[in-house]
Amino acid sequence: MIVGPKAENPRAVLARHGLDAKKSWGQNFLIDRTVHERIARAAAARTEDVVVEIGAGVGTLTTALLGTPVTPRKIVAVERDPDMLAVLRAELAEEPRIEIRAEDAVHFDFGAAAAAAGRPVIVVGNLPYQITTALLFAIVDAGDAVARAIVMVQREFAERVIAAPGNKIYGRLSVMVQQQAEARLLFNVHPGAFFPRPRVMSAVMSIARRAAPLAAVRDEALFARVVRETFSTRRKMLRRSLGDAFGADTATAALLGSGVEGTRRPEELTIGEFARLTDALATGPSLVKG
Repeated sequence: MIVGPKAENPRAVLARHGLDAKKSWGQNFLIDRTVHERIARAAAARTEDVVVEIGAGVGTLTTALLGTPVTPRKIVAVERDPDMLAVLRAELAEEPRIEIRAEDAVHFDFGAAAAAAGRPVIVVGNLPYQITTALLFAIVDAGDAVARAIVMVQREFAERVIAAPGNKIYGRLSVMVQQQAEARLLFNVHPGAFFPRPRVMSAVMSIARRAAPLAAVRDEALFARVVRETFSTRRKMLRRSLGDAFGADTATAALLGSGVEGTRRPEELTIGEFARLTDALATGPSLVKG
């Protein structure tokens, strides 16, 4: 096994560079080495894999990934904070398996990374809380470019992702992620594992790409629109929200064609029912509203 860089507590690394966590950036550094190691093991990267790390910070998780019995071929460490980039370059520049990228992870091109790797990439990271939804959608929307993601998020966010129909927190996020990926909550992380200490519980999730969507649907873009339109006014009955979005006649025909009752609300629908509704819209009267 190739020995990777020595792991250090993030507080020690920050102090050495005269830095502190930036409250305005929502920075909370994971200082529990055990959690880093659990994330690295969950990533299960093999010697031929390329790992994309979102928000590499001071490189603590990066070094944990290089400390597993089987280490990845390459780690692309993505970071946008200029101070953290300076730390990464100072601490890890001599490690040939690490590529440091000054980039906003929301706009990272996973497709290009997978093409360069010659295989789907693995994504890991402690996702910044302010942009967690945007990042997760970017990962899911990357399609086959991402094999799986092992990410830290707020516990409440993780519960929304894995929520089932009928649950009050079941929503657009739940449907769109579960349609394309198998989402699992792996373990919780206590606030004491971070510096500074956040006010909320965190959780590590696994998002693994499905071989095929959970529910077959003719038009994925229309499926996404149906989910978005209905959950944007989630207290409205489907006949109202769909009527507002697509026109009353089109909505009525789609509800009849799909066998979904118009008096129901979106949080009651399974992903399969959303797919049936989408297919009925796709094959029914012209969509009169854009």
